[in-house]
Amino acid sequence: MSQYSAGAAFRKAVQEEAPLQVVGAINANHALLAKRAGFRAIYLSGGGVAAGSLGLPDLGISNLDDVLTDVRRITDVCDLPLLVDVDTGFGASAFNVARTVKSMIKFGAAAMHIEDQVGAKRCGHRPGKEIVTQGEMVDRIKAAVDARTDENFVIMARTDALAVEGLDAAIERAVACVEAGADMIFPEAMITLDMYKQFAKAVKVPILANITEFGSTPLFTVEELKSADVGLVLYPLSAFRAMNKAAENVYGAIRRDGTQKNVVDTMQTRAELYERINYHDFEQKLDALFAAREKITRPSSRREA
Repeated sequence: MSQYSAGAAFRKAVQEEAPLQVVGAINANHALLAKRAGFRAIYLSGGGVAAGSLGLPDLGISNLDDVLTDVRRITDVCDLPLLVDVDTGFGASAFNVARTVKSMIKFGAAAMHIEDQVGAKRCGHRPGKEIVTQGEMVDRIKAAVDARTDENFVIMARTDALAVEGLDAAIERAVACVEAGADMIFPEAMITLDMYKQFAKAVKVPILANITEFGSTPLFTVEELKSADVGLVLYPLSAFRAMNKAAENVYGAIRRDGTQKNVVDTMQTRAELYERINYHDFEQKLDALFAAREKITRPSSRREA
């Protein structure tokens, strides 16, 4: 009996949906909502873990265990293949990168992307980024590939070199990462469709376009990105941003008005929540358990002879 591989499911989705839309899920509930909407793969953002789970900026503060906690919660309830942001690998050595890879596989992730920034990293769309040498990034990829316990687990190399060294250097790094074993490439903060096309032509593996809001990259459509030979389109924090804005509006209204009456129509209803998390299936099992227990413990109505 063959063992299920989340990595194989991710690769299959990339092959069958061109380009594959990968949407960010900040928590397990959002993973279920993404599946309900018809997405075939989901994403856990490192910046999302930092801001959403820890209330901290994306500056290399969160650690492997912080990310694994959210990975496990998502994979426990949702079978969509999960791509995970592992920053620079959560440590300075090949041993740290290897531990990260093995942990991701053990916790049910399908893929991860690892980047070429220094340990004190920044959001890919912020100024002041610093990157490691090409040789050090290649070593990160080699360590990740060697550590795989599932050969289908996807190792994606992200490069932030465009903003630091220019397009040609970024492409050169990406090609070196593919030669080191990277399965896919994530060129960060591209600003034109032609840049994606040049990457795709050079690396000859699927490339990912990060279409994050309020960043350096224009909000290209799926059709535009398909024309540039992009293999995956990422929307890392779209729902998270909307959720945050909605929460701010509700908190403000309750504080201002002394009631939530004026914002109830913006809320997910109790019935909708229960449907999304399959509440009634759980409740029916609980009812059946209670009924069986009651039947066992109910005293016999027969009178003793």
